[in-house]
Amino acid sequence: MSSTPSSAVSKADPQQASQAPASAPAKKKRRFPSFSVQILLGLAVGVGLGAVALAMGPQDAAGEVPNGLTTTLDTIGSSFVTLLKAVVPPLIFTAIVASIANLRTVTNAARLAGQTLLWFAITAAISVAVGIGLGLLFQPGNRASVSLDAASEPGRTGTWLDFLNGLIPGNVLGLGASTQVEVSDAGASASTSVNFNVLQILVVALVIGIAALKSGKKADPFLAFNRSALAIVQKVLWWIIRLAPIGTAGLIGYAIAAYGWTSLASLAWFAVAIYVGLAVVLFVVYPILLRTNGLKISSYFKGAWPAIQLAFVSRSSIGTLPVTQRVTERNLGVPSEYASFAVPLAATTKMDGCASIYPAISAIFVAQIFGIDLSITDYLLIAFVSVVGSAATAGLTGAIVMLTLTLSTVGLPLAGVGLLLAIDPILDMGRTAVNVAGQALVPTIVAKREGILDLEQYEAASAEDLFVDEDDDASSEATTEATAPAKTGESAPSGAKEPVGAPA
Repeated sequence: MSSTPSSAVSKADPQQASQAPASAPAKKKRRFPSFSVQILLGLAVGVGLGAVALAMGPQDAAGEVPNGLTTTLDTIGSSFVTLLKAVVPPLIFTAIVASIANLRTVTNAARLAGQTLLWFAITAAISVAVGIGLGLLFQPGNRASVSLDAASEPGRTGTWLDFLNGLIPGNVLGLGASTQVEVSDAGASASTSVNFNVLQILVVALVIGIAALKSGKKADPFLAFNRSALAIVQKVLWWIIRLAPIGTAGLIGYAIAAYGWTSLASLAWFAVAIYVGLAVVLFVVYPILLRTNGLKISSYFKGAWPAIQLAFVSRSSIGTLPVTQRVTERNLGVPSEYASFAVPLAATTKMDGCASIYPAISAIFVAQIFGIDLSITDYLLIAFVSVVGSAATAGLTGAIVMLTLTLSTVGLPLAGVGLLLAIDPILDMGRTAVNVAGQALVPTIVAKREGILDLEQYEAASAEDLFVDEDDDASSEATTEATAPAKTGESAPSGAKEPVGAPA
């Protein structure tokens, strides 16, 4: 909102001038470092603790029982990711239902959806081209010193029917349960875990939201309840994200203590090719796409960096989803009506790291290690699977699923997957970071092209904006609006958005 000079206010209304300074919200002093600095501090602490745990070694001679510090780091990191995942189902459901309820103001919803899918395909095609090029350049399979004795087929493979199997929800909540039975000398024990499929929750929320929209005024109480529930979920999410520096320390510390770096030696060229490809996409391809669409590169990275950082250490796009959606809306200026649909969809189908770069280089590695020559048709198949296959495996987690789909489509031995499992956690950190970066990038580009991006909010993007308390925001805005003079033709308040689909 444009401010009025104090001298002008004094001339117009002396009483108002005397009251303005008293009613203006005081700027709070920062008591803690910025969120990005907190994450970096957590990262440094985690590296230090992980190195100590790695030096301590396991508790038993067989190396099967981790030491107490390693267990503590694992518990802290996994608990933080579990908390983030716990808030994903209610966040997706309430946000999508709320966005569907706003369809009355949306005039180009179908176009937004189509543009989103198109840009998913465009960025995936560019990423897989980078992967194929680097695979041919680095020749990772010919330079590897790994033995074929370690080759083994994975327990879970991806197929082209996974999309249809995962699209139809088994229940209204999109939840599932699995029971694992362990047999030992002491007897048998069973443990049951509950899991969720983001794609199924997305479908359920879309159906209920459309039904509420078609029900008219009868659905108003439900929609009001849903808006209230969304506000509560977002508040809980705010509390959980505040724990990110502690979770970061646990996650990176456990990764170092559990995996170390010794396993990289035999697959060094493969790991280098993967990380170079990830860096090219993140720091070259994405900036070119941003500039092509008239967006400042620095603003994007400042706004999206909290989610990218968290993705790197957590190795979970779904766990990072609440943060990705928050930075997309609050830092990058994408309207919540659109972001609440695009970001969850991207979290299941938009994976430039896991579904494009990694399968492309891995397929070339497997072909080279087994002495199989790939033809132009094979490379085209790899590109096709990378662009379309991520949708086919939507709702399934892990790069191994996408890799097995690629290998089986091209006709390469699935046993080659076993050769790469030793360093997969190390590679997964970079893959997930690029996944999440792309999941925030595409909605931002589409919103800009459709004229619904809040450019003022985007250009002022900062990690600090991610943690401004909503209550403080509301009171600050209310105070500012109450004290500001009303003028005809005055610009809208800073950060305000036009309805999605409204004329630019």
